[in-house]
Amino acid sequence: MGFAELSIADIAAEYDLKEQAVFELCDRFKINYKNERTCLALEDAKAIIMEILATKSNSEAGYKES
Repeated sequence: MGFAELSIADIAAEYDLKEQAVFELCDRFKINYKNERTCLALEDAKAIIMEILATKSNSEAGYKES
């Protein structure tokens, strides 16, 4: 499995999240990490990013319906 050039801190910054939120996603998906500088495996980074995008999409859809 390849490694993405993305750390937990990079993902948090890119998607305007707190690092703790990304840590929680890592825990939920059982992704091992040491700290915010941990570079994630490509498949792990993709899983986290897809979850972030799905969550943002769902919250935006709910906002539009209100």
